[in-house]
Amino acid sequence: MEKKDTRSEIIRIGTELISRQGYNATGIEMVLKEAGVPKGSFYHYFKSKEEFGLAVLDLFAGYYSRRMTALLQDTALSPLTRIRKLLEGSLERFSRNQCSKGCLIGNLGQELADQNERFRARLDEIFDGWRRLFAACLSEAQTAKELDSRIEAEALASFILSGWEGAILQAKVMKSPQPLQDFIEILFKVTLR
Repeated sequence: MEKKDTRSEIIRIGTELISRQGYNATGIEMVLKEAGVPKGSFYHYFKSKEEFGLAVLDLFAGYYSRRMTALLQDTALSPLTRIRKLLEGSLERFSRNQCSKGCLIGNLGQELADQNERFRARLDEIFDGWRRLFAACLSEAQTAKELDSRIEAEALASFILSGWEGAILQAKVMKSPQPLQDFIEILFKVTLR
């Protein structure tokens, strides 16, 4: 296996393990064992566990940002339909995972924001990118007269992202998709009408 492929495999497996059990509970040895990579090889690919964790963050954020961009910029659908489709797709994946994984970015934010400034800053950048994607779609909804133009799109985007991440946390705790279903229902029946 080439170095690049081995590094990618370590990151992929690390993403899966960290999604299930958190950053602090995921040991390097556990990741390497799962990847079938000798223990001494880790530092050939990463300077530290922190560098590895940031690579995991970037992998997940890149994947999810591409997914959000594709959905929220799909002009074949109305802007509010795009947002609904994004949230309902996330609800479906969360339900398939027995309400266990949640959002890796939200999970790491709760776990690491007060412990590590590099993680906090990177997580903030990721959330800011997601907020901007929501805000652009909401602005389109205002232009299309789907949404009241008196509501500031940036503030509404922040509200949606914060509410969604909170609903994910509550759904994980309850082991039920109900908080996510409730969030979507109220968002579209009350806030985005």
